Amino acid sequence: MFRRFCLISLIVIMGGCTLLQTPLREQLKPVEMTKVEGGTFLMGDLFERENDDSKPLHEVTLDDFYIGTYEVTYEQYDAFAKATKRPLPEDDDRGRGNRAVMNVNWYDAQAFCNAYGYRLPTEQEWEYAARSGGLNQLYAGTSNPDSLNRYARHLDNSGPYAYFVGTKKPNDLGLYDMSGNVSEYIGDYYPFYETNPDSIEYYPLDERAMRVIRGGSFNSEDATLRTYWRVGVLAELEDHTIGFRCVVSDND
Repeated sequence: MFRRFCLISLIVIMGGCTLLQTPLREQLKPVEMTKVEGGTFLMGDLFERENDDSKPLHEVTLDDFYIGTYEVTYEQYDAFAKATKRPLPEDDDRGRGNRAVMNVNWYDAQAFCNAYGYRLPTEQEWEYAARSGGLNQLYAGTSNPDSLNRYARHLDNSGPYAYFVGTKKPNDLGLYDMSGNVSEYIGDYYPFYETNPDSIEYYPLDERAMRVIRGGSFNSEDATLRTYWRVGVLAELEDHTIGFRCVVSDND
């Protein structure tokens, strides 16, 4: 009887060890990704050409990559947070589930993407994808301000909180909420464009506290919803208007 008890105990212990050793990726929720064919485009404020933070216009060439079809949701982030013993981000008492996650900082966003073998997008990747593969689109999916309500959750058509992802029309690549809903963290620190884009110096991220967010949010007016608009924030910022989506290179 004693030997039987020991054997059962050993199986339970071993089972517990197996559970603890389950790879992190297996504990996470799926993240739908959309392939973006690479190409060359003119990056920056090619519409009014007045936004000093988005000038000068410069040519960028990108290889193929994959980007999140939707912004990361509470359901996805919560599974990651529980698996990595992180605190759950606040949800303003409006529910979690398939709402775009917010109140996470840049480091947590990057850690989430890394857990899948992904990363946060570069500014070039984000703008190219938002513009439906480098098209001349003022907003993600349209250049017509009268059509903006069909594509974006913003100040004039939404309440002051993050919404379920994918409730508006996608852009031409099938990507949702790249204008509006929540602003999105970018993987780069916040550099100014240079006359010669090849001379832009990207310092190591641990030497620069500023990061970039793109796309505007439910709390944004027209200007910050534009595909070229750039905003610098501290990497530690956890805000109710900021979320993220992930990217992976085609050859990773």
